[in-house]
Amino acid sequence: MSAAASSRRIVLLRHAKADWPAVPDHERPLAERGRKEAPAAGRHLVDLGIPLDLALCSSAARTRETWKLAVHELSHRPRTVYEDRLYDATLGDLLALLTETPEDVDDLLLIGHNPGMHALADALAGQADGDALTRLNRSGFPTAAIAVLTFSGSWKSVEHGVARLTEYWDSHA
Repeated sequence: MSAAASSRRIVLLRHAKADWPAVPDHERPLAERGRKEAPAAGRHLVDLGIPLDLALCSSAARTRETWKLAVHELSHRPRTVYEDRLYDATLGDLLALLTETPEDVDDLLLIGHNPGMHALADALAGQADGDALTRLNRSGFPTAAIAVLTFSGSWKSVEHGVARLTEYWDSHA
C-alpha cells in the first residue's frame, strides 16, 4: 500500500491520576487512584485490538508510570520511545511530533498530558463516530482517557481536521 493510501491510527492516552507531593512537576508520581486507572486503560487498549507499532511516552514520571502499568496488560509490547517533547507540549509541538513519525508506523500511541491530549484530539477530529466528539469535549479528556483517531495518508500530511475520531473512552464515565 502506498503511503498516500495508508490507513493510520493515532491513539491518545492521558496519564493516570497523579499525586501532588513536594517534588518538581516533571517528577510527580501517580496517586493511588492512578495506579488503578492505568491498568484499566491498558485493558481498554487490549479491548480495542489495535496492533500498536510505536508508543511515544512523555518523559515525566507520571506518564512513564502510567505506561508501565498499562503496557503490562498488553500481549504485544510496542517499541517505546520516551520523548521529552511530549512533556508540556503545545498543540503545535504535538502536530510536529506526529509529522515526524516513521512511515512504516501504522498505529501510533501517544502517552501525554492535558491540555495537549485534548487539544490534539479536538484539532485532528474533522469527523467523529456517534457522539464521541461530544463526549470528549464534555469530559475535557480526564486522566487515563483514551481517544482513537484514524486518517489516510502520510504522517507528514497530518493537519487540523484530517482524522475521524472513532473511539473515546473515559474510565470515569
